Amino acid sequence: MPAGFVQLNGGEIIEQDYNATWIHRYGEPIPPGSLTSLWSLSVAIFSIGGMVSSFCVGFVSEWLGRRKAMLVNNVFAFIGGGLMGMSKISRSIEMMVLGRFVIGAYCGLASGLTPMYVGEIAPTSLRGALGTLHQLAIVTGILIAQMVLLPFCPESPRFLYIVRCQEHQAKSGLRRLTGRQDVGDLLAEMKEEKRRMDMERKVSIPELFRSPAYRQPMVIAIMLQLSQQLSGINAIFYYSTSIFMKAGVQSPVYATIGAGTVNCAFTVVSLFLVERMGRRTLHMLGLGGMCVCAVIMTIALALSDSIPAFVSMLAIFGFVAFFEVGPGPIPWFFVAELFSQGPRPAAMAVAGFSNWTANFLIGMGFQYVADLSGPYVFLIFAALLLFFLVFTFFRVPETRGKTFDQISASFVQRPDGLLDMDMGLDADKLSTELDCLGEDLN
Repeated sequence: MPAGFVQLNGGEIIEQDYNATWIHRYGEPIPPGSLTSLWSLSVAIFSIGGMVSSFCVGFVSEWLGRRKAMLVNNVFAFIGGGLMGMSKISRSIEMMVLGRFVIGAYCGLASGLTPMYVGEIAPTSLRGALGTLHQLAIVTGILIAQMVLLPFCPESPRFLYIVRCQEHQAKSGLRRLTGRQDVGDLLAEMKEEKRRMDMERKVSIPELFRSPAYRQPMVIAIMLQLSQQLSGINAIFYYSTSIFMKAGVQSPVYATIGAGTVNCAFTVVSLFLVERMGRRTLHMLGLGGMCVCAVIMTIALALSDSIPAFVSMLAIFGFVAFFEVGPGPIPWFFVAELFSQGPRPAAMAVAGFSNWTANFLIGMGFQYVADLSGPYVFLIFAALLLFFLVFTFFRVPETRGKTFDQISASFVQRPDGLLDMDMGLDADKLSTELDCLGEDLN
């Protein structure tokens, strides 16, 4: 989730408010160094709130259930919004920073709870498309969508049946979600998942890294989250207006609004492509396109005197478009797909913490690095994008059209101690190969 999207056009306004508050308190304008530090703190504290709350995703989702936890979480949005709204009236920088922290806590829980819920209620054939709809809800107004629509949503049938053993309620939820009266096939799939779950206990966060069965998917989950935040997308969102101004764009505010429009439009594009092209392919397409756009952006900004401003503007629009095609929506629901019910809450917590930590580092450090590197700062992101592209090509499996059990089965222990990550391995082939292996060992 591009957490910085809520920051569009807000930087200059907040800086003006900070300066006015400083003058009111001390009778003089705020020093430039202090303004940069306060602004960076205001940006980064959002991520700290997300980092803290992301570790609570597993506990909260098991305690309250997926749906109720998302409803209760909206209280944080009201508190955080109230604090930020009152900060100008109260002339309090501290209220703004605290409000940003609380909003970050809300987003940290939402970014873990929502993909988990969507992944559990979605049929296998539509899991990617519905996962992308989560991203679309974010860019078109996550708070309004959840407050107005969520009370009418059923609880996750997988949670009701597998965790709470409430078969009747699970059937009712399946009927509401699918519009079918006969949901026996879907219930049978969940029964098989529950049977497997009964054989494995809940997995703690340390066990995710100690167990060879979980280590490799956990590394993939973390790298996918890092590929989203270290791509440079939040640098674009946090500082888009100033980037357009430096590029010589006459109306940077409208250019920033244009970037937001591209953001929404290409999320819709991803919605229709994710089940046709697959998660892995779209993620690589997005990373590769962003890498090229980052290089073009660097050249355009470095040679702004001789290159027209629209080139850097198009590079930024392309950067945002490729982000929404792959790295924007895919990492969140991909993590939910990689793990079965037992380790999923802990895995979502670790993935969320990784995402928000990277978000914090970008929010806190980008302005300082940009001041030192100038337009060449985006070459750093281009190098990171290239690294993540290579990692995805060699290490990330395709999960399109596979059940949770089939995806988990693709990470199997081989006799040499390594993990088999055959991109096209299905359950029947896996079962046959394991039977043959057992006969060979006997």
